[in-house]
Amino acid sequence: MQYSVVNYRDLEKGSLRFDSEYYHPQNLLLSQTLKSKGHNQIDDFAFVTDGIHASIDFDENSKINLLSAKAPKENYFDLSGTGFISKVQDEKNKRTRLKENDIVVSTVGTIGNCAVVDKSILPANSDRHVGIIRIEKSYQPYFISSFLLSKYGRFQTLRESTGNVQLNLFIYKIKEITVPNLSQNFQKLIQDVCFEAHILKTYSVKLYSQAEQLLLSELGLLDWQPEHQLAFVKNYSDTQQADRFDAEYFQPKYEEIVEAVKKYRNGFDELGNLVKIKDRNFTPKDNEQYKYIELANISSNGEINGYTENFGNELPSRARRKVQKDDLIVSSIEGSLESIALITEDWKNALCSTGFFAVNSDKINSETLLVLLKTKVGQLQLKKVVKEQF
Repeated sequence: MQYSVVNYRDLEKGSLRFDSEYYHPQNLLLSQTLKSKGHNQIDDFAFVTDGIHASIDFDENSKINLLSAKAPKENYFDLSGTGFISKVQDEKNKRTRLKENDIVVSTVGTIGNCAVVDKSILPANSDRHVGIIRIEKSYQPYFISSFLLSKYGRFQTLRESTGNVQLNLFIYKIKEITVPNLSQNFQKLIQDVCFEAHILKTYSVKLYSQAEQLLLSELGLLDWQPEHQLAFVKNYSDTQQADRFDAEYFQPKYEEIVEAVKKYRNGFDELGNLVKIKDRNFTPKDNEQYKYIELANISSNGEINGYTENFGNELPSRARRKVQKDDLIVSSIEGSLESIALITEDWKNALCSTGFFAVNSDKINSETLLVLLKTKVGQLQLKKVVKEQF
């Protein structure tokens, strides 16, 4: 059991908090370490605000990105789940328009994720579920975003979040976040590393696309497109065998992709014969810390872009799959079947949600399996499998 003894007069000034988690020994240690060195609060060097409070007027014909809490990840943006705000609403909300070098912080959901705005996502605006940090002096934006993503930043954004059903990080709390005073040379070093990481990320996306094209070309399916048919005929015996009679289940596209794979010149096999499925639950130890991966932490290109780290007794009950290097985690939730990721050395011994299948194979390498399952070849078959469960 861990505990802290805190005198009433020593409660954090102005926090109005006296819950035990706020004064967790680890939080106190990190706070003392920060405040023992030269530091500022974000409000000392930046303007901080939030996004549009009103309901968003989406417009698919607009080119103005709308950034929500799902967009910022760990020093980059994922715009795959965002939409576009109307020009009229954007014009009415100039305060929330994003500028180059703004730092956007998620204030709900995966609290504390953040990234720096660059020209590639502009023009853009934001909703009320993000905070906007606009640096005015002394600090480099990528240094601040990297600090906020480090354990010294994360513990502050999580510690200062409040709420019952859904946690929120309020703007006035972002202003109070403590940041160390470090030299401009060091900050520039951090910034340069971030720039290099962005270049490598762009290159990795290009390589992944090439891998996908290579695989589909090998299967002879590069130009194949599934066709959703509005009407088709099935035998009554088929419905009896499947114990289903809903039209979506019998869509011809599911059979078409299976037949296309069966024509591959080097043969085929069922996935169940090629992989091992880890379906045994793991019970985390109460006083041991674990990295926990959820569906929201999986990016569109198969990377794990975030996690929660907590003690076993504080993790949700669904954190029951323990993974190892070269495992593949595959979403079993309809609507999120594209959430598939490769477990690298960084995630060894992490836990993931029971909403994933965890698989590995000694017959097909994990990288090939990742690409296969994320293409239309794998996605259509996964959708059919999920439908068989209901």
